[in-house]
Amino acid sequence: MRRSVLSVVVAVVAWVAVAGAAPVALPLAVVAGAAGAPTPPTPARTDVPVLLVPGWFDTARELAALRIRLLAAGWSHVETLTFRDPTGSNRDHAEEVDSLVATVLAETGATDVDIVAHSMGGLATRWYLKTREGAPVRRAVFLASPHRGTLTAHLAWGEGREEMMPESEFLAALNHGPALPAGIEALTIRTPIDTRVVPGESATLPGVEDHTVCCPTHQGLLRHDEVFYLVVDFLERTGTTVTRH
Repeated sequence: MRRSVLSVVVAVVAWVAVAGAAPVALPLAVVAGAAGAPTPPTPARTDVPVLLVPGWFDTARELAALRIRLLAAGWSHVETLTFRDPTGSNRDHAEEVDSLVATVLAETGATDVDIVAHSMGGLATRWYLKTREGAPVRRAVFLASPHRGTLTAHLAWGEGREEMMPESEFLAALNHGPALPAGIEALTIRTPIDTRVVPGESATLPGVEDHTVCCPTHQGLLRHDEVFYLVVDFLERTGTTVTRH
């Protein structure tokens, strides 16, 4: 009981915290481990547009820093999405993802896109992939997305709150069958100090490459150096994705 009370207290602080809270400042050498600090990525050589999808209660503003870094790394097309109702249903959000994908493909002439989704935005992205047969998506990155729900959803609001509840009808439908359609490569990234996705294992997907990065906050993942390098490496990768357990 004492641990449950403590978890709720920590969760309350997490949900009411300012959305743009700064990540924990740890030396890159700590993040990289014995191999030392990671080397900044070389400019990307890809024409695949990237779509950035925000989480619960967030907008394109929270994704601005990541967008700027991707553009600086060589991507020519990086689009951000702001949902009409940031706390609304993932089913509705999936339709907005679909609309933006169609717009980007029409404007760029590309045949597919890559998606980087944060928090609840990952649920909308997966619903889009699940319900849009043959979705023109090559790769998807999920940053701290509560794929099996989160206990802190009790402290949120809107339709998104109900859908993020563990064992919700929405999650049961989303997780029925394969986690992702065949042919789509995916990556999950999480932090061990996430107080919004509880338990942390909810941010993983079966059979999908997973990385735990120490130690940004839930929001800080969007600006963390090691996370950025992992995203760039994955989007530029050639060959078969390696699954890590």
